[in-house]
Amino acid sequence: MSADLRRRIAAAEAGLQGLRDQLARAEAEERKREQDEQTQDKSRKWPLEADEYDRYARQLILPGVGVAGQLCLKRASVVVIGAGGLGCPAATYLAGAGIGCLTLVDGDTVEISNLHRQIAHTTGRVGQYKVDSLAAALRQSNPTIRIQTHKEHITPQNASTLITSAVTLVLDCSDHPSVRYLVSDACVRARVPLVSAAALRTDGQLTVLNNPPGAGPCYRCVFPRPPPAASQTSCAEGGVLGPVVGVMGVLQALEGIRVLVNSAPTPPTLLLFSSSSGGALGAPTLRTVRLKGKRADCYACGTDAPLQKLRSLEDVNNAGSSGEREWPDYVQFCGGSTAVTQHILQPSERVSVQDFAKVLSGVQSEDKSARPYWLLDVREREFYDMGSIDGATNVPFSQTQSHSPSAQTQDWLPPGMADGDAPIYLVCRVGNDSQVVTRRLKELGLDRGGARFVGDIQGGILAWKRSIDPTMPFV
Repeated sequence: MSADLRRRIAAAEAGLQGLRDQLARAEAEERKREQDEQTQDKSRKWPLEADEYDRYARQLILPGVGVAGQLCLKRASVVVIGAGGLGCPAATYLAGAGIGCLTLVDGDTVEISNLHRQIAHTTGRVGQYKVDSLAAALRQSNPTIRIQTHKEHITPQNASTLITSAVTLVLDCSDHPSVRYLVSDACVRARVPLVSAAALRTDGQLTVLNNPPGAGPCYRCVFPRPPPAASQTSCAEGGVLGPVVGVMGVLQALEGIRVLVNSAPTPPTLLLFSSSSGGALGAPTLRTVRLKGKRADCYACGTDAPLQKLRSLEDVNNAGSSGEREWPDYVQFCGGSTAVTQHILQPSERVSVQDFAKVLSGVQSEDKSARPYWLLDVREREFYDMGSIDGATNVPFSQTQSHSPSAQTQDWLPPGMADGDAPIYLVCRVGNDSQVVTRRLKELGLDRGGARFVGDIQGGILAWKRSIDPTMPFV
């Protein structure tokens, strides 16, 4: 046992030494590059290259930018977390403005369903990594800037490497609360300002955090607790209007440029955008909410903050596998959908799509007036209207969550379903929401204490499309 631990420690130390050597080489190259730039600056009559005066002419003449502001942009190193709906417009305008180095971080590939809003990607680049697709678009727009790509999602394992004190600014263009908390915590540790945005359906929000570093509020100051797991909805589930996410990404770039060229930070605010006032697609509105400052009891940036007491990754490795975590458990903290919903039901409460297909084929020739089974499709109406399994009744998930489980009247239940012993099957998009509603029906007693089958179809419509009906639309 002790020999094995010694070998593991030796391997960890060797790995750390390799990382130290890489860091030393990178820092040496960075110092040389800075020295070369300074030497060139001294030898030149004008501080910018000749073509840069042409390229950035329209913003150079702005009183808030000028040559000094352009030099700030040129020397900046900006990390963009996410190369999707927010990251595409944000990175495009930052590249156009002349940011010295843009680092793009995203592990996803381009899909057809991305193209209505992720404007840097094209049909011809479907299947490529998003960072490669976005980098190609940015280089066509401005070949004079440096672009770095990381084909991976930001995680607690790589956050300290991606967001360091050498970074000037971070843009959080992700789409999940757990990532937003991680990015904010990493920016607090590295003392880097953060521009955070989100967009869903027809609404968006934007705020500048940790600005100035150590003094401005962080994401945890504004949102000490994440939203309930049941209310966490992604674009894939809730939908999003393309121009809405585009507006928020452009505003992120605007705020990023303002932070980089303006040494005097403004009071913290939360910008709220909505294009649904007065209806599903109403007149767009913008509203600014003044935020409180940094919270003294904040987990990440407050006085005696617990986050700062977590040991470094090097200390953890030296201590072996029993060492304390470098970062909190963000999935557990946010009650992520995978952790919360995927294991709600027991295997005996679930059926495969193949088994349900047998149920469906077995009753097609029978008299359906006797209602041999119930199939509830708990996707929202817009999804259901695109395509559904034969015989399904639409009961949107949002309706099932609008009443207390103990309420005597559940008006969302289909008429007659509470009576009789016909088995009840539930299906959703990928097999998560259906588990939640299954549990709710059992809490209402519809399973007759186990005498009546109430369960969900594993994998949902996605599994049905893959295994049973490939013509089924799925978005």
